[in-house]
Amino acid sequence: MAPKEIDYIEIAHQRAAEKKTHVSFPQLKYPSLRDEGLRDPVQWLIGKAMDDGAEGLWRVHNGIYDFSDFVQRHPGGAEWLELSKGTDITEAFECHHLNPTVEKMLEKFHVREAKTPRNSPFTFKDDGFYRQLKRAAWDELKKIPKTASKHGDLITDGLFGTLLTASVVACWAKDYWIVMASYLIASLSLAWMIVAAHNYIHKKTNWRMYLFNFSLWSYRDFRVSHALSHHLYPNTLMDLEISAFEPMILWNPRKKPLYAKFAFLLEQITFPFLFMINFTKRFVLNFTREGFFTEHYRWHDVLGFSLPVWMWLVSGCTFYEAFTTWLWIVCTASYIFATIGSNAAHHHPKIFKDGDEIRNATPDWGLHELEAVMDRTDINGNLFKVMTFFGDHALHHLFPTLDHAVLPHLYPIFLEHVQKFKGNFRMTSSFDLFLGQIKMTMKTDPSVLEDSK
Repeated sequence: MAPKEIDYIEIAHQRAAEKKTHVSFPQLKYPSLRDEGLRDPVQWLIGKAMDDGAEGLWRVHNGIYDFSDFVQRHPGGAEWLELSKGTDITEAFECHHLNPTVEKMLEKFHVREAKTPRNSPFTFKDDGFYRQLKRAAWDELKKIPKTASKHGDLITDGLFGTLLTASVVACWAKDYWIVMASYLIASLSLAWMIVAAHNYIHKKTNWRMYLFNFSLWSYRDFRVSHALSHHLYPNTLMDLEISAFEPMILWNPRKKPLYAKFAFLLEQITFPFLFMINFTKRFVLNFTREGFFTEHYRWHDVLGFSLPVWMWLVSGCTFYEAFTTWLWIVCTASYIFATIGSNAAHHHPKIFKDGDEIRNATPDWGLHELEAVMDRTDINGNLFKVMTFFGDHALHHLFPTLDHAVLPHLYPIFLEHVQKFKGNFRMTSSFDLFLGQIKMTMKTDPSVLEDSK
């Protein structure tokens, strides 16, 4: 590495420490409220609204739009617009809408041009990688059978049915080994069902997205932390799935305290309680943030507690037995889910993290997504594994609203555009990503990423 490059990194890190700027994108504001409070999804939205210059409405590129009269008519469901009001939704608008006619509809909602530059480094040039790939994908989707998504539906429904059956047997059976086997099957089914349900959280309103709430986690919160934060700004300082684990787990390359070297052990202690932690965090906000309950709680927030009631009523055991068995199932599923998620695609020394030095300060959004992801040779190609282990991750990030069963059909045009634009699409093994995740918790030196054109 050249001396000039070393100096640049040192200066960037010094600026981050002293003035709170982005290390990889120093031209941007440091995310407001990033390091405050409980680092919850609602707080993330409030902080983003403070930085985006959306003027209390919705911002797309450099335009301010008023969708107030359109919210209830939004084909994807009112919730997306309700949650994102007051923020810049450019990245979400681009990757959630593949139909080119949607862009023409914007004109009728235009209010004025924004007064400030976008607080995002990403670009969507017509002749760039993502826009060209999106147009090709839209044409390709017309050739794919509409029944393709049914395969993913069957997997998800099967996991739900297995969870309901195995959880009851775990309470009803008297034989120790049957109880243990049923408990483990129920735990695994719940974890895999939550991963599979994430496929539906990205889509328009549908009943399968509610399955996510059986984890005690709110799918509405996950729509913010995952779909609107992590998916749109992966591994940047705006990624809530990075900041929410800080300062316990530090994935970004920084000077780190001694305990960071033991982050893998901290994960083993924390992951079994991830579902409970998210439930508790949300519950605490009812007492610390005025109006939180009326504004952010919905009927489906109680779905998680329907499982122990089901176990109690159907198995005939006492409620105490059903409740304690359910707690074991939830905590075990939490550990499985968190382990799958943390090792799925985003944490590896060869993957972009904020702190790495980049060659292009305003990268194409699609090319950045590839820099922040690695796919797995032992997961891709099998729909069950893809649905339950966050597979086909690069394509899923580029086209999050598409069903996982549809994504394999897009690989030919995807690889063609990757080659044309020299995108950094990489495949590795699950074991390599597992080791890479541990290395990232200890990594302090940033990497230098080449510019993709």
